[in-house]
Amino acid sequence: MEKIKQISVFVENAKGKLSNITTVLAENGINIRALSIADTTDFGILRMIVQDPEKAQAVLSENDIMVKATEVMVAEVSDEPAGLNKVLCLLKDNNVTLEYLYAFVTKRENEAYVVMKTDNSEIAEKALTAGGVRVLSAKEVYTL
Repeated sequence: MEKIKQISVFVENAKGKLSNITTVLAENGINIRALSIADTTDFGILRMIVQDPEKAQAVLSENDIMVKATEVMVAEVSDEPAGLNKVLCLLKDNNVTLEYLYAFVTKRENEAYVVMKTDNSEIAEKALTAGGVRVLSAKEVYTL
């Protein structure tokens, strides 16, 4: 399965820096599908799933914005008690370390998606699929 590319951008904690990034993406017709921001005192890391990660990386770099692409996976999670727990237990039971995750909702009722970075995406994908969890393809994610 084609790997999903997440775009990570280092953002200075200063007025207007985040909107500079979203302006570049907007001016180039790039839609953000999901995002997460983790911050420290001086900077933040903006992680995004966008419909065209190669183009996003290129236009951000052209505008002197520090950007990196990382492979992640996206799993469909039932929007009910224990939906996320099932995914996390499958990873734990297969000795997969979760580095980080963030979720986004879908237009489909009773479902959400979880973006995950693990230490072994191949084992994680096999474990989730064997456990009845749907893992989305890159094409599915980019066209949500």
